Amino acid sequence: MGKLDGKIAIITGAGSGIGASAALQFAAEGASVVLVGRRPGPLEETAAKIRKAGGTAAVHPADLEDGNAAAGVVEATIKEFGRVDILVNNAGHSSRVRSIKYVGPQEWESVFKVNVEGVYRITQAAVNDMVKRREGTVITVSSMAALTPGLLGGSPYSAAKAASLNMMRGMNAELRTEGIRACTIIPAEVDTPILKNRPKPPDAAARATMMGADDVAAAVLFCATTPQRTLVSEIVMMPTQPRDTTEDMKAAAAIKSPEQQF
Repeated sequence: MGKLDGKIAIITGAGSGIGASAALQFAAEGASVVLVGRRPGPLEETAAKIRKAGGTAAVHPADLEDGNAAAGVVEATIKEFGRVDILVNNAGHSSRVRSIKYVGPQEWESVFKVNVEGVYRITQAAVNDMVKRREGTVITVSSMAALTPGLLGGSPYSAAKAASLNMMRGMNAELRTEGIRACTIIPAEVDTPILKNRPKPPDAAARATMMGADDVAAAVLFCATTPQRTLVSEIVMMPTQPRDTTEDMKAAAAIKSPEQQF
């Protein structure tokens, strides 16, 4: 018997990295998972692994930069499964241009649309279903950039992840008495595909010092499987071995957006 038997979970960014790992771990514990992301192919690959292991997975491609599409994920899930018990806000991306001096409006807005607007819209839709049963869990993967902003994460990403963290803190202040738990995972460097977007993508040696996607997914699962009487509000995670990011910072400080004329 799994710890999530009978639960319905939506997991965004489920085609790769932390989201895919979380989906596999949730399904192994008995949850029916709705896999969300922009690209159908990777979502289908994750779903195939779950089904091969005897689990239940539905694929729902959606661009979470579109607020209506984000809210529509919940609508589709309720139509297919009847409710939403757990929402994992994992999808997100950072800007290639990191510096506040050089980042253009288009990149800034794109980062906020996914990491803030998308999280707000899908969370709002899910919570309005959860409060009917006075029970539900929303887990959002933020970033260490929310706590220690800087060039490594970049100005847009740091600001957006801080916003999503405070959104979850605000939910706990407002909705705990209605049975809703908001949990935030705050990881430092994790070896996932998002690193390819950095001005200086980490090499194999740098990636070897980082946490793995499975590590963070295990923390997500922990929040979801803790008894309803207990709220895990925040988990901060970091690699045991620190690394020198001097060259990463130099690269991030120098790159400019073609939108900017400075």
